Amino acid sequence: MKAKKLCYDRILHRDLALPHRSLSQGPGSAARAIALRNRQWNNSSTIEVSFKGGTNQQQDMVRTIAPEWCEFANLRVNFTENPAAAIRVSFNPNDGAWSYIGKDNLEIPVDAATMNLGWQDKAVILHEFGHMMGLAHEHQNPQGGIRWNEAAVIADLSGSPNYWDEATIRHNVLNKYSMDQIIGTEFDRESIMLYGFPASWTLGGQGTNANSDLSKKDKEFIGSPQMYPGQGLVELPQLPVLAATAAAISQRGEQDTFRFQVAKSGEFVIETGGTSDVILSLYGPNSATKLIAQDDDSGAGSNARIEASLQPGTYQVQVRHYSPGGTGPYRIWVAG
Repeated sequence: MKAKKLCYDRILHRDLALPHRSLSQGPGSAARAIALRNRQWNNSSTIEVSFKGGTNQQQDMVRTIAPEWCEFANLRVNFTENPAAAIRVSFNPNDGAWSYIGKDNLEIPVDAATMNLGWQDKAVILHEFGHMMGLAHEHQNPQGGIRWNEAAVIADLSGSPNYWDEATIRHNVLNKYSMDQIIGTEFDRESIMLYGFPASWTLGGQGTNANSDLSKKDKEFIGSPQMYPGQGLVELPQLPVLAATAAAISQRGEQDTFRFQVAKSGEFVIETGGTSDVILSLYGPNSATKLIAQDDDSGAGSNARIEASLQPGTYQVQVRHYSPGGTGPYRIWVAG
């Protein structure tokens, strides 16, 4: 079977020295479908997407297909002509298919693409936008059940149509993540994040499906408390400056979002109180995706504290528990 064109990961320069790591676990360990830790967008975000070239037909395919993820994830995509949009899609046929993962996109220079669709069909568009939302390749599950015939994989992917070197092949196909790098659910052979591989690439002689639709588990996972839950988000009123607001993480994976206004530039402190170990993330001004600062334990005890110089505008503060399954009450206030 001739090798097919495959997607490859784009990773930040600082992560080049952090390759996927192999993992050995004992009997009974659950296999996992994977999303990389700390790559998720702020839950309920609207993410701007613009195009760098492409025909009207190519752009319309993306506009039609990509939002399918948003039927299940508590995210929205807004197609715009803004050249500085968070996601910038190019259509270079000589550059393969790739995307940066989740919030890594925010660190890419605004004159560069964050995603390329070197060919266009439903499967590749859903797959790359899955990466954009924070998902990793399903076949790099630490216990995905795939035992590779490495010589065959390297031989096929070294040639047409991919022409990958061995390091690229190992990073995108052969290497596995370790459990401390990922979050996820059970391994899913039907996932859109799993490409179809020929049986000759595996030692067991069992290939994988070429999936073109979101699987049941894809839909469940992207809307789960670990990713973008529609029910787990608590949107609370604007925070009063200099007054504490009582709140609580009442269910697993909940993320509380607060707003506050800055009328005049100055120094501000956003802080939590209580016994719950929470993490603060500050976004703005006038943006739910532009991260200004994040903190875990700079406050009293295990509380979070952010000190920042802020310009006039609307800011959002996201509060989540340090432990993925943790719950508990806390207080939050803004002083300026």
